[in-house]
Amino acid sequence: MKRVLVLGCTGSIGTSTLDILRHMPDQFVTVGLTAHSNKQKLDELCSEFSCKGILTSQDSMTALQALIDTTKPDIVVNGIAGAAGLEPSRIVLQSGIDLALANKETIVMAAPLVQKLARENNCHIIPVDSEHSAIFNLVAQCGKQNIDQIVITASGGPFRTLPSEKLNKVTVQDALKHPTWNMGKKITIDSASLANKGLEVIEACRLFDVSADQIQVVVHPQSLIHSLVRTKDGVLYAQISDPDMKHPIVSALSWPHILPNYMERFDLFDHEMTFFKPRMQDFPMLQYAFDAAKLSGGYTIAYNAADEIAAHAFIDSKIHFMDIPRIVKSVLDKDWTTAPQSFEDVFAIDSKARLIAKDCL
Repeated sequence: MKRVLVLGCTGSIGTSTLDILRHMPDQFVTVGLTAHSNKQKLDELCSEFSCKGILTSQDSMTALQALIDTTKPDIVVNGIAGAAGLEPSRIVLQSGIDLALANKETIVMAAPLVQKLARENNCHIIPVDSEHSAIFNLVAQCGKQNIDQIVITASGGPFRTLPSEKLNKVTVQDALKHPTWNMGKKITIDSASLANKGLEVIEACRLFDVSADQIQVVVHPQSLIHSLVRTKDGVLYAQISDPDMKHPIVSALSWPHILPNYMERFDLFDHEMTFFKPRMQDFPMLQYAFDAAKLSGGYTIAYNAADEIAAHAFIDSKIHFMDIPRIVKSVLDKDWTTAPQSFEDVFAIDSKARLIAKDCL
């Protein structure tokens, strides 16, 4: 039985994880929980699961280390949103514990550093993003040496068919109406701008050690195929399931095994699957991510930092939707060629990019 610690237990990933833990008590036991600021909900969940918990908005990272030391988890689910999830990921891997990673910023900002930590401490990073979970499992099935291309699927967001001249007039409420997934505000805005898919392109490059030229993004509105790999003989292999984050979460929790679970099985009948090219010119955040992924240095850190500032400014109605890529492009036009050698360097680049982005506002 695996001992599980959930970081960000009140968010969308945390909520889905707890649903799994409720339904599979013979496989997993909840030993600890963290939440950002919702103390009442955290207390309720800690009481339900008879475990310890901390509020990360009040407690330092020392408290998280103490929680890990006390609860001794076998695996930690990191469902924290944004750059705030990097330091918890570092602590988990430094403690020699497997990391079920939904926080894509950990890889976008500091892939070489966290991967080095995992190697040194004999633990693993298991992706929880539906796309990267699919790729992770497909690569395992096909063999890394046989992979020629990775194809990442995208829903296209709420503005997939909206004419380009109307994009600058969309509201926050429009952007939050995601056609497929129920997620937090920031990631939903990123999905509308295709910034989230851009972050996933960067993450795939770093996680699976492939070049940006080996990655293709295809718009698949039904979100039934979560990603594909093309082997060297030209054949495509896909992972297919209903769009439910519990599938990649249970896959990460169960790894390296594949366990029966309580979720309804996908039925191939009466489903339509369509595929389109992404509108890169209308949604330039995706192209900027490809550009950043091809560059060394701190470009991917700057991309993420600038997007966080711009997306939150849009959520707060301070800028228009199409100002998001303009701000990010202004930040990326600066010199980010110096590669970070430490986590301190990563946070320094992140802070500098945020200041530049705020000036652009």
